[in-house]
Amino acid sequence: MFSHVMIGTNDLARAKTFYDAVLGTLGVAPGHVDRHRAFWRTATGVFSVSLPINGEPATVGNGSTLGFACASAEQAQAWHAAGVAHGGTTCEDPPGPREGAAGPIYLAYLRDPDGNKICALHRMPKG
Repeated sequence: MFSHVMIGTNDLARAKTFYDAVLGTLGVAPGHVDRHRAFWRTATGVFSVSLPINGEPATVGNGSTLGFACASAEQAQAWHAAGVAHGGTTCEDPPGPREGAAGPIYLAYLRDPDGNKICALHRMPKG
């Protein structure tokens, strides 16, 4: 559905370090910096962080969450641990299984160093 997702940052180097670590747990290669942005490319899409082009500070979207698909609960947990180790903060409930409308899921939520809310999600087998 999406070709790419871009979120704002106020510190490109800090954001790149954070997302290199977090996305690395998902098998994504380190990002590439292009002027005021960093890009992480995969076969299914592109994630990017950018200093705002208008020169104003980046702000977070209240009510916004960006979710990353994980292959396992262990991968989601590693994603969360890498995020915390690189300046992210836990938000919502602690990482763990939840019962969703579409079946069981494993969720782990973080705020990145700029305050953007992100989530690791693994859809667990129905048991």
